[in-house]
Amino acid sequence: MMQINLRVAGMGCRRCVREVTARLRDVPGVETIAADTTQNLVLLRGTMTAGDVLGAFAGTKYAPTLETTSVAHAVRPSRR
Repeated sequence: MMQINLRVAGMGCRRCVREVTARLRDVPGVETIAADTTQNLVLLRGTMTAGDVLGAFAGTKYAPTLETTSVAHAVRPSRR
C-alpha cells in the first residue's frame, strides 16, 4: 500500500476540499483520503500511482505538488 502526501495550493475552504476529494476518489487505487485545509495538505492511502493522482487535477485551478510518497507497511500482530 502506498501513502502519498500532497500539497494542494488553493484548497482553503470546504467547497474546495469537496472538489479535491471528489476528484481523488475517482483515481484508481485510492482507498482513503484525509484533507487538512489549514495546511493545504491531502493524505492518500491505497495502490494508486503518483502520476494518476496528479493527473486528476488536469484542467483545474489547483496546483498540487507531491510532499512525500512512501510504501506503507501493514502492522502484523506478534505471535506468542
